[in-house]
Amino acid sequence: MGKLLVGTSSWTDETLVKEGSFYPAEARTAEARLRYYATQFPLVEVDSTYYFPPSERNAELWIERTPSDFTFNIKAYSLLTNHPTRIDSLYKDLRETLPQDMVAAGRNLYRENLPDAVVEEVWKRFHDALMPLHSAGKLGAVLFQFPQWFVIGRKSREYVLECASRLRDYRVAVEFRHRSWMSAENREETLAFLVDHDLPYVCVDMPQGFESSVPPIAIATAEDLSLVRFHGRNSSVWDAKNITASERFRYRYSEEELREWVPRVEALTAQARETHLLMNNCYRDYAVDNARELRQLLLDL
Repeated sequence: MGKLLVGTSSWTDETLVKEGSFYPAEARTAEARLRYYATQFPLVEVDSTYYFPPSERNAELWIERTPSDFTFNIKAYSLLTNHPTRIDSLYKDLRETLPQDMVAAGRNLYRENLPDAVVEEVWKRFHDALMPLHSAGKLGAVLFQFPQWFVIGRKSREYVLECASRLRDYRVAVEFRHRSWMSAENREETLAFLVDHDLPYVCVDMPQGFESSVPPIAIATAEDLSLVRFHGRNSSVWDAKNITASERFRYRYSEEELREWVPRVEALTAQARETHLLMNNCYRDYAVDNARELRQLLLDL
């Protein structure tokens, strides 16, 4: 059986910090909260790097504040996953090279609309910012969560391979958010593609019945790593517009729902040397409580 790590998809979620009971009263700073989190879990996903690209300095601080065997999974910057990207999140010096009309409009940026030189530099800086974590042995995977409009096809597969190639020093894991990838007619093709290129597939638990829905299939497509992300099952707001992430993922799993994943996780640990389970239902204490509960269910086997 492979190594199993359980954690959450953020340690800085605003509702967890302000409304939850997870952190002790004395953990009032970002440093103190990360140090405390790392005493409770061996793994965390850094969600903030999706909104703003990481820096080498932050990576160095994360290293200093966690035990030697702690693992960080890093969520890829939105520009690199073809999501709309806030213009103020782009590095200031690169932003200043953009056409003035693009900056003045204040609209979201998209990778395909930016000059090639800017995109190349973003890739380079994103790569370099993660090197301290990698060198310290604390970088687990770089998560590429692709958007709902990233549908199955040759062009999409080529871009997945481009992402893996640009970050070839690291472990790139792939999460799809369009049902076409794992539909009954395309599932075998998708999994074979990932296996052939040694790319870990990110299994998911999420609301069903939407264009963005991917079924809860547990399978490892790489021998070294498998992953599961638990997004909650809040179907009533899953596709709603203009809501916060906390509202979208506001869902607390019952013990029965977590038990559904016990045999699936067992299968994953038999297929891969390491398995990461991440609770993304980050609302107050929901994710940390469910992570502890799932871990206990697995320990009780």
